[in-house]
Amino acid sequence: MEERLFWIGVTMGLYAWGTRYGSRTEILETRARTALWHALFCFIAGFAASLIAMMSIESRARFSSIALGTISTRELFPSAIGGALVGLWGAISAFRKGDTREGRRYFQTEDMEWAETVFSAVILASILMYFVVQAFKIPSGSMRNTLLEGDHLFVNKFIYGVRVPFTHKRLLRFAKPQRGDILVFQFPTDDANDAHCGSPQYGKDFIKRLIGLPGDTVQVRGQQVIINGKSLTPEAYTQYLDYSRQPPMPMPLPKDEYQKLWQSHQLDRRLGDSVRDNFGPVTVPQGSFMMMGDNRDRSCDSRFWGPVEDHYVKGKAWMIYWPPSRIGRVQ
Repeated sequence: MEERLFWIGVTMGLYAWGTRYGSRTEILETRARTALWHALFCFIAGFAASLIAMMSIESRARFSSIALGTISTRELFPSAIGGALVGLWGAISAFRKGDTREGRRYFQTEDMEWAETVFSAVILASILMYFVVQAFKIPSGSMRNTLLEGDHLFVNKFIYGVRVPFTHKRLLRFAKPQRGDILVFQFPTDDANDAHCGSPQYGKDFIKRLIGLPGDTVQVRGQQVIINGKSLTPEAYTQYLDYSRQPPMPMPLPKDEYQKLWQSHQLDRRLGDSVRDNFGPVTVPQGSFMMMGDNRDRSCDSRFWGPVEDHYVKGKAWMIYWPPSRIGRVQ
C-alpha cells in the first residue's frame, strides 16, 4: 500500500506544479482548458479514492506490470472508471462556471491547494509506512489462535533495519529476526505468474511465525517440528485441527533434489499436500528463513513454497490495535 500512496502523492505533486506553471503563463486561461484541467484533477482524486476503497475491501489478485507492478488489474479498472466519472463531473462543473476569469482562477487555485496538501500528507504517510510502521489486517486463519481473521495490527518496520528502496540492502539493523518472531513479509517470488496455495501470490503480504533460522536443518513429522535433530517443544502457540496424520515415509526424492526444489520454491508442485505432515529435512539457506503458521493444518507456508529471503521481510508484528477487546502485544 505504501507504494501506491507514494505514486498518488507524486502524481498530485506534478499536478500542483503544472497548475502553478499554467496559471503563471496563462496557458489555462480559456474556459475549455480550465474545464479539462479541473477534470484531470477530479480524475486523479477519484482514481485514488476508488483505489484505496478497493484495497480495503478486496484481497489482491493477479498483478500486472502496470505502475511498476504495484497495482493489480482487478484494482485498476474499477479505479479508472471511478476516476473517469468524477472527472466528467469536474469538467462539466468547471465549464459551467468558467465563463469568467474569476471563475477560472477559482478552480485553478482550489485544485492547486488541494493537490499540494495531498502531496505533502501522502508522501509523508508513505515514507512512514515504508520505513517506520505499517498497519496490517489479518486476512486468513493461518495464525489462529494467536491472530484472528480481521485483527488489525501495527508492524514494526525498522527493527530489522531500514530497507533501501529498489535494493535488497538494509541500514541500521537494531535486531536480527529470532526463532518465534511473527513476521510480515512479501510473498517470496518476483514472478507474477508463480502460483502457490491455489493462486498467484506475487506482491501479497503474508504473516507467519519464524521457525527456521539460516543454517538450521528442519523436519516436520506429524505434529512435531524438529530443528537440528531436536524437537521444537513446547509450541504452546500452535493448534492442529485434523485428527488424521499421514505416517512418516522415506524421503520421496533424493536429498539434494528435495533441497533444490524447496529452495527454488517448487516443492509443492512436485509433492502437493503431502509435505504438510511429512516435510524435510531441509537446510535453511543463508539469508533466508523458514516460516510456518500457528494453525498448522490450515496454513500454506514454507513447507509448501520454500524459504523467505531476508529482502522480502517487511517487519515484525508489534501490537493489535483493533478490535478493542484484543488490543495488546503480539507474541
